[in-house]
Parts: sequence; C-alpha cells; structure tokens
Amino acid sequence: MTVQWRKSSYSGTATDEVCVELGRLERGVGLRDSKMPSIGHLSLTEGKFGGLVASIKGLRADHSV
Repeated sequence: MTVQWRKSSYSGTATDEVCVELGRLERGVGLRDSKMPSIGHLSLTEGKFGGLVASIKGLRADHSV
C-alpha cells in the first residue's frame, strides 16, 4: 500500500516544511514530521487519532490559540 501523505491547510505555503503530515494507513492513521520523513512515522488507530484531535481542539478552546 502506497501512503499518500498530506499537510494541513493551516501549514502555510506549499513549501513550508514545518508541520506534521498525515497519511491513511491500511490500519489507521500515520503521522510524520515533514522535515524528516525518512525517520518513519507514528501509527495510530482511528480511535486514538480521533482522541488526539479532540484533545488538541480542547486545548485550543481552553487557551484561545
């Protein structure tokens, strides 16, 4: 399976390399550092990824980031 990595639209310009990339894995979601993609990725189940996103959104709401 070839993973198609993508950056968030909030990452800035197309050449901005300071961000996290997401990729749909066979079983879950992969996250990797766009500056160093060759070191690998973190694999999360869909449930764990959803929890991570919810936690981040909660932090943003709490701190008005």
